[in-house]
Amino acid sequence: MRHTLPVTPQFYVTAPQPCPYLEGRMERKLFAALQGDTAQSLNDVLSHQGFRRSQNVVYRPSCADCALCLSARIRVADFAPSKSQRRILKRNAGLIREGSTPWATEDQYDLFKRYLASRHYDGGMADMDIFEFAAMVEETPVRSRVVEYRALGTETDPEPDLAAVCLTDVLSDGLSMVYSFFDPARAHLSLGTYVILDHIEIARAAGLPYVYLGYWVPGSPKMDYKARFQPLEIYRGGEWTDLGDPTELQLDQVTDLKDPISEQVAAIYLPGSERDS
Repeated sequence: MRHTLPVTPQFYVTAPQPCPYLEGRMERKLFAALQGDTAQSLNDVLSHQGFRRSQNVVYRPSCADCALCLSARIRVADFAPSKSQRRILKRNAGLIREGSTPWATEDQYDLFKRYLASRHYDGGMADMDIFEFAAMVEETPVRSRVVEYRALGTETDPEPDLAAVCLTDVLSDGLSMVYSFFDPARAHLSLGTYVILDHIEIARAAGLPYVYLGYWVPGSPKMDYKARFQPLEIYRGGEWTDLGDPTELQLDQVTDLKDPISEQVAAIYLPGSERDS
């Protein structure tokens, strides 16, 4: 009888560095490489445990004295847009969505640089050149898509104008929004919110139960918007639970010291394990 053995990747920990979300704190990440025939299944299973993909690596925050970065996902079947979100959908109804294989273009890069200059000029991506941008988009060992949103052209300029872009992974149980950016000149259209709302509809049409949003960080103004997509689930204590009212979450409830790295790794289940089956 032939048995499938669990995939056994090597896990590593980054050196501490300043946290991009909460001032005065230090961050540390637990990560592993995605490679070979097992990359897709490993990305699926680790995403279910709060990991995120960046190129050919999956990572999860593992800070020594903080546990505020909580992986978040929208439960598609129970989601209903709020009144303000319905207005955003109506406001952007004229946008054209186009999905393609992950391939970087100069048009995307120009939009990316304008977005960073307006929103994240002091962030870690601000100095990315076009080759680094291409690597971010194209170096993916899993099933990924680039979703572009274009505004209808005009009589004088009939070419549809690129308004927003999202790099999206297709998981076994949902869509993972790896990175999105939009035209800062169209900030009044709430394009960031619209792209998430549209991904919920893509997932619903595909029969996928979740849209993964990355990390929600209570106390970080940069991450407040994610809590507006209810019902939102967060990964905490080894399981997904409803966030509920984010204002009722006490910060001291999620700032406990993390388990030692060795115990964290030992608790991770892998493709082919009993818990994955």
